Amino acid sequence: MSTTSTTHVRPDEGVRYPMIDGDHVVKAAVHEADGAFEVFEVHSSAGPAAPAHVSPWAGVLYLLDGALTAWVDGDTYDVEPGGLVTMPAGVPCTFSVPEGEARFLAITSGNGAARFFADFARAVSADRPVEESMTEIMAVTARHGVSLAGT
Repeated sequence: MSTTSTTHVRPDEGVRYPMIDGDHVVKAAVHEADGAFEVFEVHSSAGPAAPAHVSPWAGVLYLLDGALTAWVDGDTYDVEPGGLVTMPAGVPCTFSVPEGEARFLAITSGNGAARFFADFARAVSADRPVEESMTEIMAVTARHGVSLAGT
């Protein structure tokens, strides 16, 4: 989804990518001459966090419902509805939902996150444990300039 004009997306619309840390729904991708960003609505349930990773894009997580815990460059942040956390490009980060479910907006700089999510959703089953999917995870992350922290 690329645009230089107005985009309107209804609440139940958007391309959905099932990931190991929740469903990422593309809401908008804006690619203008003076910058680009992407907006996702993420639905995530309690469970183990995805491995900490380093990506080439910056992100902002704005919590709508539930609770989440974010790890950014060694620091831990408990986020409540209406709160947000930034995840700078180039630093290790991840998140988890401590209980129940959470829904949040993820806004990323540039135009690479949606391509990464699409590739990841195709290559890595969201139903398999992370430990059983490491070969696929490593291949996808390498294709998009993302690395797992500590690797």
